[in-house]
Amino acid sequence: MTPKVRFAPSPTGYLHVGNARQAVVNFLFARAHGGKFLLRLDDTDTERGKPEYEQAIFHDLAWLGLDWDETAKQSERLARYAEAAEILKASGRLYPCFESEDELSAKRAALVRRKLPPVYDRAMLKLTPEQRAAAEANGKVPYWRFKLSDGAIAWQDLVLGGREFRLNTVSDPVLIRADGTPLYTFTSVVDDIDHNTTHIIRGEDHVTNTAVQIDLFLALAGKALPRFAHLPLLNDEDGAKLSKRLGSVSLRQLRKDGIEASAITAYLARLGSRKDPAPLSLAALAQQFDLNDFGKAAARFDTKQLLALNRKILHGLSFEEVQSRLPAGADEAFWLAIRGNLDLLSESRLWFDIAHNDIPVVDLPEDAPYLATALSTLPAAPWDATTWKAWTHDLAVQTERKGRALFHPLRLALTGEDHGPDMATLLPLIGPARSAERLARAAGQ
Repeated sequence: MTPKVRFAPSPTGYLHVGNARQAVVNFLFARAHGGKFLLRLDDTDTERGKPEYEQAIFHDLAWLGLDWDETAKQSERLARYAEAAEILKASGRLYPCFESEDELSAKRAALVRRKLPPVYDRAMLKLTPEQRAAAEANGKVPYWRFKLSDGAIAWQDLVLGGREFRLNTVSDPVLIRADGTPLYTFTSVVDDIDHNTTHIIRGEDHVTNTAVQIDLFLALAGKALPRFAHLPLLNDEDGAKLSKRLGSVSLRQLRKDGIEASAITAYLARLGSRKDPAPLSLAALAQQFDLNDFGKAAARFDTKQLLALNRKILHGLSFEEVQSRLPAGADEAFWLAIRGNLDLLSESRLWFDIAHNDIPVVDLPEDAPYLATALSTLPAAPWDATTWKAWTHDLAVQTERKGRALFHPLRLALTGEDHGPDMATLLPLIGPARSAERLARAAGQ
């Protein structure tokens, strides 16, 4: 069977790096094995779901370069979920419940006081037809729970290894609310059956869901179960759970900050694996992708590592690859001069202004005599990559300066920055007129 995976976000917010990691890993798994990648929108939450979030999901995935083979929306499959629910009702696995939330809370509190796990007591299974009819006659509408099997569920996880979960440690899950809305535990299984999902790759926080869903698969499906892989969750630089502060690492924010899409995919593709992040394309990452590379420990999302990878990618980009995102008027010479000094592409605006526009006055009174000498010895045009070396050599001879004392005042006067691109390539871009004007201002003339 051709492998098929799915990425199933809910359009109730913007994608963050935790979502993106699952999307990247599923995409690479599909491409590595010649399989299919399904984008499924779990959009049955009509209260929190918004069209703008849905469109943002499509936009973010396209920005990352993750193309999908099929699209599905749960909101278009409600009739299918109702049909599957009737199958479970007929087999006695889906049963009606009438307790209020207050009644359930009281039951849980009583169990906790007795130091027992707050597992649902299945009281509604003892409901007689007459009692149910009376409840409904009084205006009560049932919600529906799935009766879990006895014993344990075991599976061989493709990342975590052998897993076993005793079903009597959790409550029978609610699959359908009183208003008829089907819940994720149920809809996800029905979709995976109908879409022929062969591998479910998701976060470790779904392990309990997996045990319950395997039991649901067995109750509904007359076919082989999918294989499961659970990626350990992400921590921040300090080791805390990243989920507590995901808003600070949304894809929208990273894009706004100027992080390259290819840096994000390259970083997330190997985060938590035995392979170090490398500035590789999605095609190259797919060729080298292996789920066996992922470890069982939580991975640390380090923005410093992401920035370092972003730098490597920027430094290797051609002018043609970035031309449309550079300031208007930027040419190849400008890009080749600055790219080796960028952390973020947005920094190109600063260097374009330095090369072509006015910059704030830098007052260097302590170096005024030296800068006046530098002004008087400026080489004649035209300038090229050898001009800086020849000019500073003459200055060294005349002033007996060397090292930082020779070079740093010139850089400050000409660029207003302590550090930056190689002055040999930057100086011709600034040109004789701007250079003379800036040296004069810095010298107080």
